[in-house]
Amino acid sequence: MVLIALSEEKHGIALKQKYQLKDAIMRLGIEGFLFENYAGKILEEIGFKIAKIRSKIRGKCAVHEIDLVVFSNDERVLIECKYHSKHGAYTGLKESLYTHARFLDTQPYFDSEYLICNTKVSTSAKKYAKCVGQKILSWRYPPKNSLENIIEKNNLYPITILNITSKELEIFSHLKIILAKQILDYDSDYLSAKTKISLIRIRNFQKLVKQIIQNY
Repeated sequence: MVLIALSEEKHGIALKQKYQLKDAIMRLGIEGFLFENYAGKILEEIGFKIAKIRSKIRGKCAVHEIDLVVFSNDERVLIECKYHSKHGAYTGLKESLYTHARFLDTQPYFDSEYLICNTKVSTSAKKYAKCVGQKILSWRYPPKNSLENIIEKNNLYPITILNITSKELEIFSHLKIILAKQILDYDSDYLSAKTKISLIRIRNFQKLVKQIIQNY
């Protein structure tokens, strides 16, 4: 009902796409690696320096695959990404526990730890994270600087906000285009030739992105 109502507004298409942000993130794919890339781009845009994506770090007791290794000022930060592609899922205590376990085992390689997820986090996960000094970035949390707040404030909408097909998502991700606004960095003719996506469709994508990020 909301989507139908939005479609009837003057700038309905852009409003409708922005309203579906959570769904757009969930359309990044079931494997989760695109969400890791997306999380990396978000962190990069807000001032973090990306050192490694999906790297193996040898700890005291095990070898760990770390989703993101980033720098914040002089701190080396461990980032664990938890991605859900279905509605109703929560990120819980288990994810917070194993993130902290990896952080402890890889000492002194990391200075701090982050758990980033595209869903809400459970109360127990929040309490545990606060107790051990773990930071969480998720849907609706922290209250004033949550994942969707950062995305909306900085126009960091994923390319899937445009309702692209799975094939188009594959093409764009291959070109390392993960943010919708990145397609504005290209000439439409060049991008059409590069992606083999029709010029009309590329121009429509670019028009919609401008409407989304420029508040119409």
